Amino acid sequence: MIDEEMIKNTMTQQDIQSHVHTLEEQIDALTKVCKTQADMIQSLMGTTPANLDNSTGKLEVRLSEEDSDMANPKIKRRVTIDGRQVWITANSEQEYAEKLFQMAAPQAAPAQAPHDKHNFAQYAQTWFDIFSRPNVETATATTYERQLKRYLIPAFGEMDVEDIKPADVQAMFNGIQGAKETKLKAKMVLNMIFQQAIEDEIIVKNPLASKSIRITGRAPKPTEPYTVEQMQTIVSRLNQVKRADDRAFIALMALHPLRLEEALGLKHEDIDRKLNLIHVRRSVTHPTRNQPEVKATKTEASRRDIDLAEGIRDCLPEGRASDFIFGGKEPLSYTQVRRMCRRIQKDISFDEPILPRRFRTTVLTDIYDTTKDINVAKDAAGHTTSAMTLKHYVKGRPQKLNAAKTVSMLYGLPGGAAM
Repeated sequence: MIDEEMIKNTMTQQDIQSHVHTLEEQIDALTKVCKTQADMIQSLMGTTPANLDNSTGKLEVRLSEEDSDMANPKIKRRVTIDGRQVWITANSEQEYAEKLFQMAAPQAAPAQAPHDKHNFAQYAQTWFDIFSRPNVETATATTYERQLKRYLIPAFGEMDVEDIKPADVQAMFNGIQGAKETKLKAKMVLNMIFQQAIEDEIIVKNPLASKSIRITGRAPKPTEPYTVEQMQTIVSRLNQVKRADDRAFIALMALHPLRLEEALGLKHEDIDRKLNLIHVRRSVTHPTRNQPEVKATKTEASRRDIDLAEGIRDCLPEGRASDFIFGGKEPLSYTQVRRMCRRIQKDISFDEPILPRRFRTTVLTDIYDTTKDINVAKDAAGHTTSAMTLKHYVKGRPQKLNAAKTVSMLYGLPGGAAM
């Protein structure tokens, strides 16, 4: 019999194979013993066989079930495999060896189902619904959604996030017509989606990080200020504006560096007639391109007091303190503002469209051009830094100077131009 202590301890694969080999040798030995015992039984029975095969004449020894169990005793042994104790039972050493080998052999890892990929359109929409829309301003969410619908989903909607390569991204940018700024907006949204995919362990690297990607396009057209002559025409014709609210609107916009949303957010209580101040406290935007939305000012610096031009006080109607100057209980819609601008243009017979954004640029340009003090312009604009004012709003008025005369005067040469 096999020494049970040999297999009680933890076995390695090599130990098991060696043990099985030993078992096979022992089984061969037991088989020889059984054959020898069968020969002896046949000899003792003499020449008259207990059973004679008529076709062969050979002696056939049939053992009873009890005799078979004695020749192959039932086995039950406890062994330790990979630190775990198990019982192995068998009716023969061969069966025991086969079971031992089967239990100790390394099991193949179960086949894993292929990893499901993530359709870009579905993943992007989920990102927008969970991370974007509930957590940003309505106008910002509208801008993000516009990028998804116009550019990102048409380009990648049928692809999986895992399969998008830098070349696919570059192809999308190549297909976008227009200003570079438009492409940068699409890039901003796409980058946030890819970054989320990295956090979700869907992708390892952001395709936008490729140094091969190039974003080109024409520069955005700057907002040109109205000329001084045009502004003089507008101011001189204020009394020609027929409707009182239209007249108040053009007076405030033409003479103060207000954003359109700041002017629409003014209430009667924000006009301090005693101190000649305008209190900017809120904004009205149109994120869906029509219905107004009242919210806080764009930045903390935008919440400010600016001087009221005394000459237009009579253009501002009296009203309930809590009512909006433009619209009453509710602010004007986007469509109403556009109609108002068209009415004003018609009333004063102006040769160009009345565009609110041009007034802010014009007023800030002339404030700086007159004072040469960027901080005055910055504070009037409600900017945090003067760099913002200089970059986007102060355009400068063209001046034709004789450079030679300027230098001549500076160096004391007769005939120099007056500085």
